[in-house]
Amino acid sequence: LHESVREFSSSASSSSSIHIHRNRNRSSSGMAPTPEEARRMHSAKVGGKKKKQPNARVQRYLKSTQPQLVEKFKGTLLLKGIQCNQHMGSVLKELRSLQAPHAKLLAKKNQILPLEDSTSLEFLCTKNDCALFAMASNNKKRPNNLMMGRTFDHHVLDMAELAVLRFKSCHDDYPGTVSKKRIGSKPMLLFCGDLWMQKTDYTNLQNLLIDFYRGDVVDKLVPTGLDHVMVFTVANVPNTGGGSTPPTTMIHQRTYFCQLKKDPNNAASTTPVPWLENCGPDLDFVLRRTQWAEKDLAQAARKLPQQLKSKKKKNKTTTVFGETVGRLHLNKQHLENMGGRKVKALRRHEKMEKREEREAVEKELENEE
Repeated sequence: LHESVREFSSSASSSSSIHIHRNRNRSSSGMAPTPEEARRMHSAKVGGKKKKQPNARVQRYLKSTQPQLVEKFKGTLLLKGIQCNQHMGSVLKELRSLQAPHAKLLAKKNQILPLEDSTSLEFLCTKNDCALFAMASNNKKRPNNLMMGRTFDHHVLDMAELAVLRFKSCHDDYPGTVSKKRIGSKPMLLFCGDLWMQKTDYTNLQNLLIDFYRGDVVDKLVPTGLDHVMVFTVANVPNTGGGSTPPTTMIHQRTYFCQLKKDPNNAASTTPVPWLENCGPDLDFVLRRTQWAEKDLAQAARKLPQQLKSKKKKNKTTTVFGETVGRLHLNKQHLENMGGRKVKALRRHEKMEKREEREAVEKELENEE
């Protein structure tokens, strides 16, 4: 039995080796490839596998996500943190109504800590094509927390953490007869208080708030399109507990509906007068933690493309009052040789001078004789 098994294995190995040699001889002695096959093999060696081109819809989407010289608007992503109560959820809804139609509100809660790890936040902003974001959360250590920030080149540029102390909704706390802002209208922003210019944190926060609420970028404005005013007032509020505790720096955000009416004091005037009516939403918040961009990154984010830079006009300046002053460079003019128009009185004066000179010459000649 063992001898038969050995004979069978030796015969199988010899047959397999013969089969392999036959295949090698067949491949080496095969026919040459056709020109089309040779061209296909050469392209595969040189360029690798050719990628499939995306369809027209995907190409349009990729083109819309590419950086442009003039960005039309910045989308805003509104999301909830690990824990979020109903109070902060209503704050996000009010922010969506202020920034509609360029705001997206995510309903689910997210396991995101922006100041510790912003990778997930950057992914969500890139996926939803949003450059601005606001995340609401609530916990025992930091209750009623609102994180506002913006991105640059799909990375977080700067962030500011705010503690919401008071909130007044435009839908629930104001009656239905109060006028509300129209969708897509641009706000008028007013910042009151010296701290906006004195401290760096509040200067950067002012820049962030302007970028967050400014809306679409337009070339011209219609007076009727300005229908609401947002006022940000920063002030030091003394603590009620007393003692030597320093005052708290609080920021008050108020929203007013602007209505243009005829001037009651001047019936002949055609210029309308704005009337302000409190319409909400109203917020009172305190600045907590911040993460501002580095100097080099901030300069790169504010850099203006070369195509949009206005060329410097020579010999043309603008005064403080907005008047344009131009300077002309001319060759030296010889006024002595210029023959201008002479007035009749000047012609008479020349004749009188010539006559006096002639008489003086005649008198000298008579005296010499």
